[in-house]
Amino acid sequence: PEETVTSSFAAFVHAVRPEHLSKTVCHRSKRMILDSIGVGLVGSTTHVFDIALQYCRLYSSVAVSSVYGKPGVKLSPTLAAFTNGVATHSMDFDDTWHPATHPSGAVLPALLAASQMLPPSTKPNGVDFLLAFNVGLEVQGRLMHFSTEAHNIPKRFHPPSVVGTMGSAAATAKLLSLSAAQCAHALGIAASLAGAPMANAATQAKPLHIGNATRLGFEAALLAARGMEANPSILDDIPGCSGFSAFYNVYQPKPLSTPSDHHEFLLEKQDIAFKRFPAHLGMHWVVDAALSVRNLFINYAGSFSPSLIRTIVLKIPVSKYINRPFPSSEHQARHSFQFNACTALLDGEVGLSSFTESSIHRQELRELLDKVVVEHPEDNVANFDKMYGEVALLLHSGDVLTGKCDTFYGHWRKPLSKESLLKKFRSNASHVLPEEKIETIITMVDNLENLSDSSQL
Repeated sequence: PEETVTSSFAAFVHAVRPEHLSKTVCHRSKRMILDSIGVGLVGSTTHVFDIALQYCRLYSSVAVSSVYGKPGVKLSPTLAAFTNGVATHSMDFDDTWHPATHPSGAVLPALLAASQMLPPSTKPNGVDFLLAFNVGLEVQGRLMHFSTEAHNIPKRFHPPSVVGTMGSAAATAKLLSLSAAQCAHALGIAASLAGAPMANAATQAKPLHIGNATRLGFEAALLAARGMEANPSILDDIPGCSGFSAFYNVYQPKPLSTPSDHHEFLLEKQDIAFKRFPAHLGMHWVVDAALSVRNLFINYAGSFSPSLIRTIVLKIPVSKYINRPFPSSEHQARHSFQFNACTALLDGEVGLSSFTESSIHRQELRELLDKVVVEHPEDNVANFDKMYGEVALLLHSGDVLTGKCDTFYGHWRKPLSKESLLKKFRSNASHVLPEEKIETIITMVDNLENLSDSSQL
């Protein structure tokens, strides 16, 4: 058969082996798995998760796969993947990669559900699980690198709804030990199930993007396993007949070499960003800048006194869906530069409680929001690897205090420490799990290579 980009991806998914995972890749991906589970657990306490769960319980017949935060509740495998994917993104608390996407939430729920679906004689072990997870990450990263458009903050579609669906298909195909031909068909089927518009950002529909990505990729692999076929050149750029190129204005695919003695995963070269608070990644720059200028203000005035402030200037990149002057819901607040900067100024922190209805509609917060002016410097590009956040306080006295953040704590250039990541996980998981189970999960993920049955996770 003719060698194509698609066939090279399929051959890679089929042929890659555990020995191709470096220590760095194993370490980073286990951090991602632990963080994603914690985010999913705390996400299971949200209203949008409850809606998704109620919907799935209407249609769940073969209930074998567990649901985040709901002991004793099981759903059919694909619906469990969907529900847990919704939980993972319900607070916008999940990890982010570069080019921009949320990689873990689109893959991990499918693998967890599939592990429980498989019969005892074919349960994947922890190494199989870790390898499949990294296959899902690799496919997402490679596809995004085929387009320069993918490097910037998205405008048209939410990336995990596209590349995440493909990653889920590849990861599940690997876990189910599909043939190379079946892997190619799984990717082709997944491409027909992918996509969600950015207009649904900052709404309850946005978490469905992750839920659908992990579920539909899983379904694509199951359909391929049962003999369904799709275009065997889906990832190739074929003039006059768009495949995966339909999602990008600029698309230049390259073959993925079949691993022999060595394969360098993208996660080896590009670490992940973990969020310290539950909001869009762009918010983390303005929050750190706001906290910095808040400290300057307290040193200047002795305390934080909003009445001394005439104007708050935010210098941020142009990105319409996260430029929201007066958010009225928790999902809008998670996608508002203005809200997150002013919350950090007022409270000295941003956390789970910042996005409750009572916090959002505080009069003192509204008074700060009224003082905000937004500027878009030409050098502040809408790119998570290049952007910055700057918050300037123009005081009635005429003095100006400024805080700026080029790289927030948790960014891939400034990774969370082990202690910070564990603190986040324990805090998130404690909303639904007792301490002994939290510590068991930490130990299990840390020793994933030694786990004989990944469905125990």
